[in-house]
Amino acid sequence: MEEKQPILEDNTSDDNTLKQSISASFVDIIIKEKTFLLIIGIAFFVAAVAYPYAEVAMWVGFILAGYSAIANDSIQTIGTFLASNSEKKWWTLWLYIGGIFVAVVLYSFLTFDGDVSHQRLASKGFEVAPTSFSFLQIAAPIFLLILTRLRMPVSTTFLILSCFSANLSGIQSMMVKSVSGYLASFIVAIVFYIIAARFIRKFGDKEAHPIWMPIQWLTSGALWAVWVMQDAANIAVYLPRQLNVSEFLGFSVFIFLGLGVLFYLRGDRIQEIVTEKSNIVDIRAATIVDLIYAIILYYFKVISPIPMSTTWVFLGLLAGREIAMSITDANAAGKPLHKSFKMMWKDASYALTGLAVSIVLAIAINPSLDDEIIQLFTSWFN
Repeated sequence: MEEKQPILEDNTSDDNTLKQSISASFVDIIIKEKTFLLIIGIAFFVAAVAYPYAEVAMWVGFILAGYSAIANDSIQTIGTFLASNSEKKWWTLWLYIGGIFVAVVLYSFLTFDGDVSHQRLASKGFEVAPTSFSFLQIAAPIFLLILTRLRMPVSTTFLILSCFSANLSGIQSMMVKSVSGYLASFIVAIVFYIIAARFIRKFGDKEAHPIWMPIQWLTSGALWAVWVMQDAANIAVYLPRQLNVSEFLGFSVFIFLGLGVLFYLRGDRIQEIVTEKSNIVDIRAATIVDLIYAIILYYFKVISPIPMSTTWVFLGLLAGREIAMSITDANAAGKPLHKSFKMMWKDASYALTGLAVSIVLAIAINPSLDDEIIQLFTSWFN
């Protein structure tokens, strides 16, 4: 028995060391993120105070949704623009992208009688503006902020719009369209990059011609415009479906200033989703990604007014691109194939995590969805 005693003491010592290490790491995270945690705490408190008062709650929800959408979703479209223009002054990039945003929503406001969503919210299940709010509807964007802080490219469309869906059919329609968008962008990216591999491989041999700069700015601007047409609904869902002039000014000015913060921070942490991809800081590579993405988003905008997750389209595009580059040029521009699949799965798992959180929030807000989901799964297995 005495011979075993030192072993027991060593195990106890190891356990204590592990606990101390975990405790120290937790404390370090709290200290490092204290400002962010304080902001989150204040946001939850404001949401709790505001939600019973519809006139106040809709603007609190809009502000939270606007900031979270800018911080998370918009990086899909302007992330490559930021990455390939890192030498430019932040306010130059901001004025360009912010100006396009104002122009796009102003066009929608004037054309569709005060609707700034380009009729995305006219689809079934979202056509009626809420007259009352639950706490979770106002707090939903806060969960998006937390996931964004963890560098998760989750879908704002699912996380926010699902909270306002009166029935499962609205969520199903968004999901079907979003999955279709992911698969379409994934396949298009693989086919395109395999065909164009020989041309793209030359990017690393010489510097980009100056003509690529205006082309990239035009392409990024077009992509950003199409994205706003799709995702403005995620922010405007809290507001009346027809805004008056003062409401429109509040909507557009807040988002415009929020974009300024994003550009000043150079995309913050979620920007890593873009910069970790192969050769994406090359202006030519960024331009091609933006062009393909813009075409796909515009196609899905034209065929149906149903909202969709632009995040899933973006992740499908990057995944297809990475795999194609691995197949055609793993030793140069691309990564080894297994690393590309690993990166693809990581991004997809984050998106699925966001979808799971969205469904949980939707059920918590509208318990009747629980019965519909059970009936759906029952029908699948019968």
